[in-house]
Amino acid sequence: MQVSAIIDRVYGALEQFGTTCSMEEVVGLCPDLTWNQVYLAIDYLSKTGKVSVTLDPDRTYTVQVYPSAAEASQFSPKQDHIHSAA
Repeated sequence: MQVSAIIDRVYGALEQFGTTCSMEEVVGLCPDLTWNQVYLAIDYLSKTGKVSVTLDPDRTYTVQVYPSAAEASQFSPKQDHIHSAA
């Protein structure tokens, strides 16, 4: 599997999961990938600003995905112009 396909696979799994999860959970979301492949994908996604990785006080690495631009635009509030009669 090519590196770009691995990164896309991990990012897609994170977007589908849709919330913050531990590194172990990310590995569980991608059973077809090795731990090393998931780690390298998360490292790349973190460096490119697509995910945030933090270390919790209990020494657990937590991954939070940022939605893609197309997905974010679906959830942005649309401003409706309402004209009220005085």
